[in-house]
Amino acid sequence: MSVLSTPSSKARFDLVSALKRALLAALVAFGLFSLMIGVRTHTGSNGALFLEGRPGLLAIMVGIVFVSTLARELILGERQIELRSLVPPALTAPLQILPKLAAPALLVFALIVPIIFYQNRYMLDLGIMILTYVMLGWGLNIVVGLAGLLDLGYVAFYAVGAYSYALLAEHFGFSFWICLPLAGILASFWGIILGFPVLRLRGDYLAIVTMAFGEIIRLVLLNFQTLTHGPDGISGIPRPSFFGLPFNNEPGGFAHTFGLHYSFTHRIVFLYYLILVLALVTNFVTIRLRRLPIGRAWEALREDEIACRSLGINTTNTKLTAFAMGAMFAGFAGSFFATRQGFISPESFTFTESAMVLAIVVLGGMGSQIGVAVAAAVMLGGFELFREFATFRMLVFGLAMVLIMIWRPRGLVATRTPSVFLRSPKEVDAEDVRRARAKSWSWRRARHD
Repeated sequence: MSVLSTPSSKARFDLVSALKRALLAALVAFGLFSLMIGVRTHTGSNGALFLEGRPGLLAIMVGIVFVSTLARELILGERQIELRSLVPPALTAPLQILPKLAAPALLVFALIVPIIFYQNRYMLDLGIMILTYVMLGWGLNIVVGLAGLLDLGYVAFYAVGAYSYALLAEHFGFSFWICLPLAGILASFWGIILGFPVLRLRGDYLAIVTMAFGEIIRLVLLNFQTLTHGPDGISGIPRPSFFGLPFNNEPGGFAHTFGLHYSFTHRIVFLYYLILVLALVTNFVTIRLRRLPIGRAWEALREDEIACRSLGINTTNTKLTAFAMGAMFAGFAGSFFATRQGFISPESFTFTESAMVLAIVVLGGMGSQIGVAVAAAVMLGGFELFREFATFRMLVFGLAMVLIMIWRPRGLVATRTPSVFLRSPKEVDAEDVRRARAKSWSWRRARHD
C-alpha cells in the first residue's frame, strides 16, 4: 500500500524542516554570542572588574538569526542564489568590461588621493597603512598564492626589515635609501634560512613551523636587549629625505628649496607616494616573475609537488626562491614601516599581523594581484568604518568574512590571468602527431618488455 504525498503534507514537512534548521542556527548563535554580547565587563570604583549581563541584547541577536534562517529556508530551501540571473541581459556586456577597468581606476585613484585629501591627515595615514598591507599581501602572495606554501610567520621578515633599517641607521648612520635594499637582502637571507628546515613539510606541519619561526624572531627581539633594546624598542629612527632635502622648516629644506610654505603634510605626502612606488614595484616584479620559468615552476609546485618533481623541476630551489622573494618584499615594507613610525618595538610584530596579511591574501583570491589590493582596502577600511562601534566591530567583521567565504570561496577576485596561453590557434601537422604516437607506443612496449 503506497501513501501519496499531498501538497499540504509537503508544505508541513518543509515548515518543520525549516523550523529545525532555524532552531539549530539560533542555538549556535546563542553559544557564540553568550560571551561576546550577553556579558560585558566593567571596572568598579575600587578597580575591581564585575560582569554585567545583557540578556535583552542577546535575545535580539539570537532572534535575528532565527528569523533570518527561517525566512531563508522557507523562501530558498536547498536552492542557491544565482547572482548572474539577477543581472539584466542589457547590463551583462558593460559589466564584463568593468574588471578590465578596475586596475587602472584603482591606480588613478591611488595617485590622486593626496590631492583630494591633502588637508585630511587621517585619510592620508589610512592610505599609507592600506598600501603597506597591499605590499605585504603581494609579497605573501608569492609564497601562498603562487607557490602554495602556507606561511604563518610572514611577520618575521617584516620585523627583520624594520630592525635592519633601525640598527643600520643607529650604529652606522646609513640613510634610508642605502638601508632599504640592505633590509630586503637581509630579510631574503632569513627567508632562505627558514626555507631549508621546511623543505619536506606540507600543509598544517608547514604552517606550524612557520608560525613558530615568527614567534622565535619576536622573542629574540624581545630578549636580545643589548642589540634591540628589548621591550623598550628603538626610537629616533631617521626619516627619509627627498634626494637629500629634509622635510623641515630650515634653509636647505624641501619647502625653502622649492619656495613653498612649510607644512608638515609635505612629509606625509612624500611617504604616501614612496610606499605607493614600492607597492607598484612589488606588483610589477611579481607579474614578471609569473611569466618566467620560475613563476611557472611555483604554480606547478602549488598544483602538485609530485608531478612537479616528475617533470624534472628542482623543488628545493623552487621553494627557496619563493621564500626568499616573499621575504625580500616584506623586508622592504618593514624598512618603510620603521622610517614612517620613527619607533619600533617587538609588540608591532605579533602573530596578529601575519594572520591579517594571510587573511588579505585568502580573501582577495590566492594568486590574484588586484584581489589582494581590493581585500586590503575592504578589510582595513572596514575596520576604520566600524571603529565607532567598538562592541560589534569584530563581530561584524567576522560575519562579513564568513559570508564572503560562503558566496566567494575562492576570494573576491577568483579569476587569474594565465601565465602562459596561446594568442591564436596553433595548427599541428598530422605527421608530427603520427610520429609522437609511434614513439610513445615504442617506449611503452620497451618498458613492458
